[in-house]
Amino acid sequence: MFGLNKTTSKFCDLNGKVAIVTGAGKGMGEAHSLKLAGAGAKVVLADIDIASCQKVAETIKKNRGEALVVKCDQSKKAEVDNVVTETLKKFGKIDILVNNAGIFPFEPFLQMSEANFEKVIDINLKGYFLMAQACAKEMAKNPSTGSGPSGKGVIVNISSIAMGQVGVGFAGLTHYCASKGGIVAMSQAMALELAPFNIRVNCIAPGAIDTPGASTTNMDAKAMEAMLAPIPMHRKGKSEEIANAVLFLSSDESSYMTGSTMVVDGGWVAG
Repeated sequence: MFGLNKTTSKFCDLNGKVAIVTGAGKGMGEAHSLKLAGAGAKVVLADIDIASCQKVAETIKKNRGEALVVKCDQSKKAEVDNVVTETLKKFGKIDILVNNAGIFPFEPFLQMSEANFEKVIDINLKGYFLMAQACAKEMAKNPSTGSGPSGKGVIVNISSIAMGQVGVGFAGLTHYCASKGGIVAMSQAMALELAPFNIRVNCIAPGAIDTPGASTTNMDAKAMEAMLAPIPMHRKGKSEEIANAVLFLSSDESSYMTGSTMVVDGGWVAG
C-alpha cells in the first residue's frame, strides 16, 4: 500500500474536484483512487466489493482526504444511477469519472458460451456506457471556467492494449478484446459529442499490469511467459504507473487532449 503523496506542487492539482472511480476496491482502481485523492480530489469509490472499498476509503481519510463508498454493479442502470445520486447528495457535483471496473475470464473461443460473452460485454462495455452517460449529464451542468457554454468534466476510460487494430489480440479473451476495442471506439465518438459541453474523454490502454486480478487468473506459466516475452522493459507494469496516467488525464495539464488513447505498456505495442 502506498500513501497519498500530497505535495505543495500545483501540477495536476485536483483540489475541489469530485471524482468517481469504478472497480475502486483493489488493483488499478485502488491505485487510481489513492492517486486522485492525493492530488486533492474527493473520491467516490464504486464497486461490488464494499469491504475492499472501505479499506481504501480509510486510507484516504487517514491522509485527510474525503471519500464515499457506494456499492455498484455497473452493468445495472439502477445501480449506476444510484452512484450518481449518492455522489450529488454528498459532494454536490461530478468533475471526473474513471471507468475502470472490468472482468477477464479466460475461455477458449470454441468453448465460449453466449452467457459468458454477454457478461463480459455487459460489465466491460455497457457498464462504461451507462456510467459515462449518467455522469456526463451532470458534468454538462457544471459551470464553465471560460466564456463559452456551460459544462466541464473529464472521463477517463480504461481500455487495454488487447483492443485489436493498433493493439494486440489475446487468445482465450475474445470477449474481453471485443469489449476493450469497443471502449476505444465508443470513447472517440463520445469525445466528439461531449466536446461542446467542455467534457473531455480519453482512454488509457495498459499492457500487462501486476494486479490481484491478473495474479489469480487461470493463465498457466507457459502462457504467462509468452505474454511477457514481447515487452521490451521485461516486466509487468505497476498499478501506480497507470494511476499516474489517470491523474494526468484527469487534470487540466491534459486540457487539449480528447478522443485520445494513451498506451502504457512497457513498449509492448511498439515492438
